[in-house]
Amino acid sequence: MRYFTSSLTSALLTACLAVSTAWSQAGPGQSSGKPFYKPFGLDLSAIDKRTRPQDDFYQYVNGAWIARTTIPADQDAVEVTGSQMQDRIDARIRALLEAAAGAQSGPAVTSAEKAGAMYAAFMDESRIERLGATPIEPEHAAVRAAPDRPALARIMGQSFSGFGGSIFAASFTIDFKDTQHYALYLNQAGLGMPDRRYYLLEEFAGERRGYQEYVRKLLTLVKWPNPVETANAVVAFERRIAEASWSAAEQRDAVKSFNPMSVAELTAFAPGFPWQEFLAGAQVAAGGQLMHVPRIVVGEKSAFPKIAAIFADTPLETLKAWCAFNIVDRAAPYLSSPFVTARFEFRGKTLEGREKILPRWKRGILAVSGGDCGMDASSCFGTLNFAVGQMYVEHYFPAQKKTKVESLATEVKAAYSRRIEQLSWMSPTTKREALRKLDSYTVKVGFPEHPRDYSSVKISRDDVIGDVRQAAAADWKRLVERSGGPVDWSEWDFPPQVNDAYNGSLNDVVFAAAVLEPPSFDPAADDAVDYGAVGSLIGHELTHGFDDQGRAVDATAALRDWWTPEDAEAFLARADKLGAQYARFEVVPGVHIDPGLTMGENIADLGGLLIALDAYHASLHGKPAPVINGLTGDQRFFMSYAQVFRGKVRPAKLREAAVSNAHPSDKIRVIGVLPNMDAWYEAFDVKPGDRMYRPPAERVRIW
Repeated sequence: MRYFTSSLTSALLTACLAVSTAWSQAGPGQSSGKPFYKPFGLDLSAIDKRTRPQDDFYQYVNGAWIARTTIPADQDAVEVTGSQMQDRIDARIRALLEAAAGAQSGPAVTSAEKAGAMYAAFMDESRIERLGATPIEPEHAAVRAAPDRPALARIMGQSFSGFGGSIFAASFTIDFKDTQHYALYLNQAGLGMPDRRYYLLEEFAGERRGYQEYVRKLLTLVKWPNPVETANAVVAFERRIAEASWSAAEQRDAVKSFNPMSVAELTAFAPGFPWQEFLAGAQVAAGGQLMHVPRIVVGEKSAFPKIAAIFADTPLETLKAWCAFNIVDRAAPYLSSPFVTARFEFRGKTLEGREKILPRWKRGILAVSGGDCGMDASSCFGTLNFAVGQMYVEHYFPAQKKTKVESLATEVKAAYSRRIEQLSWMSPTTKREALRKLDSYTVKVGFPEHPRDYSSVKISRDDVIGDVRQAAAADWKRLVERSGGPVDWSEWDFPPQVNDAYNGSLNDVVFAAAVLEPPSFDPAADDAVDYGAVGSLIGHELTHGFDDQGRAVDATAALRDWWTPEDAEAFLARADKLGAQYARFEVVPGVHIDPGLTMGENIADLGGLLIALDAYHASLHGKPAPVINGLTGDQRFFMSYAQVFRGKVRPAKLREAAVSNAHPSDKIRVIGVLPNMDAWYEAFDVKPGDRMYRPPAERVRIW
């Protein structure tokens, strides 16, 4: 995963590092000393012995597991480092939240008590069913009473700290041209489906019909006037926004997405939208002046005046209905069963192919702990995720895990440094800058240095909507107040029970506690297995700083072209060659990989695996790797990498991800990389005539 700027997201703890804090240094997460997959860390039962590794390496490593695995009705996929790992994490979090909820005898005071109380509020199904849509009536009343467009723009600004939506997104991150300060970043928004192509292409006509019906259902449930005609108007409004919006691939362009402006300049540039009221509603400006940051950075510059003009000439009643729908769409997971069912029928079943909704306890975990965000922002909205992270790490992240991963990261980073020094296509001038940037990286493992303060958040056991409001308002207030500086270089964008990421604005790579679980990382596994899994993950995130967009940021986290023209040309030629390879992959019938969307991940996958292999070889100190179960060290390394991406995904989810996710599908992340690695050919005796063979001249060499 990577985080760059708000427009480039492919888009998330509370603790102290010192031993004197409450963080546990051992506990139930302590290693038993035996690998999760016996005898040495690879799941040998998953191997498809009928498939040659030279023909389909992914199927060879994972085929038997794929054949015997059924996707649960309430999931869109089963992935060994996704849903299966998440199932283990969820079971742990459930036990922690239930214990915290059951132990309370008075008002929630500590972060753990508040997390437990919020979980209890979500699990009070009978009360939620009695209330229906009543909890969100204040938001709808405000929309109904809005007299004009400026009032609606203010409501859109308020949505960042409460329920609702906006046709422009707002976030705070480091100013890429002034890295000692934060800036307010604004980006295009306003679409309720995963990507603009869902509105524009005939192949998504079924999803459009489903979405229009979903809008109608929610408006009907809140008794909005004329729900059929209004739903048609709402979807037509979003279609116009989609037509004006940049594609997901265009949004990845770091240079074109950086357009600084003042409030006055933005108002003149996109005059159809009441920017002052919007920014005031978001609590970031007053009297036309920004209060905390020196400037705004506009992302999709050419789209802004078009979307502003669409807002200006859309009937007020349509805009009100759009706001009303977004309020209930965001609130639906916390409301009574008609709302939950309607949301699942579209977002779960139509878009992702799920057959059954998640059990309530799992949805309760999402409500309190959040998720990996993705398209469904509700899983990261208004949570106490860092409070849950603190609970998780105290019980399930022993100190020796952190120590070993930090050591591995040091070795992988050193391997990357050696690889840069040896590049034949890069000049000494650019190499010096590249090495300086690599040296500037901060590697963050496990959990943040500083706790997240929830002391001002009031949580009740009998008001889940109110709890979400409280948590969302506190999150936004923290961002707004923090944006006044100084820059917090120790910050984490997401809690330790979620994921890993490269953050270009902080020049850091983050490996959260929860991702450091088998098969991603097993401290008891064979070294080759760990280097192929977590080693390649570390290399992947390091490489993101040098992918087609990360390379635009220098060692100070500033947006600056530090490449010689010749080196830049050589890099882009190699990247284009890699893109041409990926464009040939068909994800589902008729849908191919969009290399413009996935290029950063493709480069990071290839570079990360090469670097990790170098680090593994260096760790042997010139000695031959042991042969285990008849497998050489390099064979175990490559099989471990393929095992990390083991999964089975519903076609609807594959299709959605192909147009909206910067990561290619799991299988392609294996079979797209390995044919470019000479060591893989040697390890598995891959020769001309084998299906995965690629002549040396066609293999891509970047990092």
